[in-house]
Amino acid sequence: MLIRHATLPDGRRDIDVLVQDGHIAAIGQRLAAPEGTPEVDARGQLLAPSFVDAHFHMDSTLSYGLPRVNASGTLLEGIALWGELKPQLTQDALVERALQYCDWAVAKGLLAIRSHVDVCDDRLLAVEALLQVKQQVAPYLDVQLVAFPQDGLLRSPNALANLKRALDKGVEVVGGIPHFERTMADGAESIRILCELAAERGLRVDMHCDESDDPMSRHIETLTFHTQRLGLHGRVTGSHLTSMHSMDNYYVSKLIPLMAEAQVHVVANPLINITLQGRHDTYPRRRGMTRVPELMTAGLNVAFGQDCVMDPWYPLGSADMLEVAQMGLHVAQMTSPAQIAACFDAVTVNAAKVLGIEHHGLKPGADANLVLLQAGSIVEAVRLRANRLVVWRCGKRVAGSAPVVSQLELPGRPAHVDWTLAR
Repeated sequence: MLIRHATLPDGRRDIDVLVQDGHIAAIGQRLAAPEGTPEVDARGQLLAPSFVDAHFHMDSTLSYGLPRVNASGTLLEGIALWGELKPQLTQDALVERALQYCDWAVAKGLLAIRSHVDVCDDRLLAVEALLQVKQQVAPYLDVQLVAFPQDGLLRSPNALANLKRALDKGVEVVGGIPHFERTMADGAESIRILCELAAERGLRVDMHCDESDDPMSRHIETLTFHTQRLGLHGRVTGSHLTSMHSMDNYYVSKLIPLMAEAQVHVVANPLINITLQGRHDTYPRRRGMTRVPELMTAGLNVAFGQDCVMDPWYPLGSADMLEVAQMGLHVAQMTSPAQIAACFDAVTVNAAKVLGIEHHGLKPGADANLVLLQAGSIVEAVRLRANRLVVWRCGKRVAGSAPVVSQLELPGRPAHVDWTLAR
């Protein structure tokens, strides 16, 4: 396949992309292709690498209202609700809801998801269900699973044994939730145990870390220490880190360089952080999301996640990573063209780095996992949450939709705004 006349995320226009054997073979202007190669005219629209969600909970998705609605809107009530729902879960229902979400994801150009899966149910029902889903959707969507002790590694009696069983079954990443342990000391001990387990097995780590408004919740420091101690550089992710929003600036000025030295990845979840955090505040009310611009400036790889869709923690969501990027830039006040582009990277190339996907992006040799957006630039794509015209998985079309007619395309009005001046 030869895609002609595309605009790329870096602002280059009238670019051709040649796809061969499911991979990007060449990128440039007026490329030649073997005779008979099918051509697609992008007509100046934005061609981007597929979206990647660095943090999601597929086992709970689309369960909103079961067994009841989260009345307080807090993280802790959501965890309690999930605990009430777990005994009622069936593998078939888990699979059905997850598959429906995967359909939504592919339609939105989201072709890779890291999903945490609760291992505190001794039946490992959710693990079995998502391993089934992972295999079933593999032709069109990559699912990476994290063994997540939702009720606390040390707080839940069989959590460590269950987590090891989940890894033995094929779950790829070691998860944790230190701030939900009974004490700060237990939280730190859980990090030590889990990081040593990951080092022993050669696995990645992704911790729900400091998802709190408490400025003294500082487990990311402990996670960074063990990353450095065990040589896990580049394999460890701190997810949420919302307490950093409330931390003392002097302490953060020490913490961020240590995180950068250990090459810790960071995942913020804008839609969920902005709704769950600050619930105990009156006014002024904290935003709650971690310090995204400062972390990016320090050289850390920062990605955004969807986290939740229609579950005990969040009643909304649609698998649209452009919605996530848009909320992220609002909360972090990242409104310059370069900062908006950074938020776009947070749901594409940065998120792929978190998952360890090496062949992602617009470069020769990368998998041809691409999405053609009805927009002329990144700024326009994020602003409009642009329509997905075509989604390709390894060069094969897996989704698409007809162009959306907007007011700007009415007779007598310009067909599009030229955003080149905004870059």
